[in-house]
Amino acid sequence: MNTVTTTDKTAAARPEPALLPPVDVVEDATGITLYADMPGVPRDKLSLRVDGDQLTLEGEMVVPLPQGMEPSYADVTLSRYRRAFTLSKELDAEKVSAELSNGVLRVRIPKADHAQPRKISVQVN
Repeated sequence: MNTVTTTDKTAAARPEPALLPPVDVVEDATGITLYADMPGVPRDKLSLRVDGDQLTLEGEMVVPLPQGMEPSYADVTLSRYRRAFTLSKELDAEKVSAELSNGVLRVRIPKADHAQPRKISVQVN
C-alpha cells in the first residue's frame, strides 16, 4: 500500500534549482517513516512543512571554508535540497514528528486513527 507519493508542485512554485535528497520510505502497521539524506544541512537551515496533503522538505547545505578560500572543484554545485510528497488520507498530518541526526532527516507520520489496525472482540451468545 503506497501512502506517500512524490510530487513536484513545490518545485514549480520555487524557480531556484535544488537537489532531490535520496529518500527511503518504510511503512509499518502504524504509519510511515521517511529517511532523507541531507548531508551538510544544519537544523537552523532545515524546513519541514505540511500544507494540506503536501509534505515539503527543504534544507540548505552549509560547508564551512576558511575565510578567503573557494573550492577549486565541486561535484555538487547546488547548496539547496527540496523534496515534496503527497500524503494519503490514511496518514495523520497533524502528528508528524522529525529528527535530524548525522545528515539524515527522519520523519515519522502516523496513520490516522480510522486507518489503524484494530482488534474486534467477538461476542458469544
